[in-house]
Amino acid sequence: MQDRVTVSMVDGVADVRLNRADKMNALDVAMFEALVATSARLAVEKGLRAVVLSGEGRAFCAGLDMGRFAAMKEHGGEGIPGAPKRDLAARTHGLANHSQQAVWGFRQLPVPVIAAVHGVALGGGFQLALGADLRFLAPDARMSIMEIKWGLVPDMAGTPILASLVRDDILRELTYTGRVFSAQEALSYGLATRICDDPHAEAMATARDIAGKSPDAIRAAKRMLNNLCVDPGPALLAESVEQAALMGQPNQLEAVRANIEKRAPNFVD
Repeated sequence: MQDRVTVSMVDGVADVRLNRADKMNALDVAMFEALVATSARLAVEKGLRAVVLSGEGRAFCAGLDMGRFAAMKEHGGEGIPGAPKRDLAARTHGLANHSQQAVWGFRQLPVPVIAAVHGVALGGGFQLALGADLRFLAPDARMSIMEIKWGLVPDMAGTPILASLVRDDILRELTYTGRVFSAQEALSYGLATRICDDPHAEAMATARDIAGKSPDAIRAAKRMLNNLCVDPGPALLAESVEQAALMGQPNQLEAVRANIEKRAPNFVD
């Protein structure tokens, strides 16, 4: 796990870092496994008071590994090199499937999670940031609901979280277009908590502040606030059903091929 995610804990604050800097922390099979394992470990960590989630190197997370899309182009299906074939509709982790749990596991941690985002958070990387309670962004950070670029829909638990954060028309525009937006736009949309020159340092300072509060009250507050959100069950299942129906279809594969070949797609009705 250490080659994908590192965890250090001091005074109740877990500093969790994506550790694939050479690939801008892109999500491959090993990264998915490490994220799921990390949230499971933290869920039972004694003395845990707060979590900071960040990425090493130039970016928070560039999204799905390009190797997955190259495999989609050649072979169709999920295109995850080395991954076991999974039924996306199967609920393997409570309300979530395995891929969703990479995000939902952090959302369901009993303590606050702060994402410190620099560089890019694209597609699955953006959804990972959504799994946090708070998002601190660098001034030049860029984000996108990028799945439409590949003929797909967001399916890593982002949908029910976004529904509680963003105005409906903004969410639809970002989902339909895949447009890359700035940290300033993210703040105006309700997707960023604050913009700061050093998001990791500010996230750690806030986490330490939270760690100094009553742990019972903090955990109670998180349970209470999580219960304010839209019912996630139907939304999580809908993500999986819609994604499974798209994968490997002619237009989805054409979207992948066109992007890899850097040409305009030729979709069929």
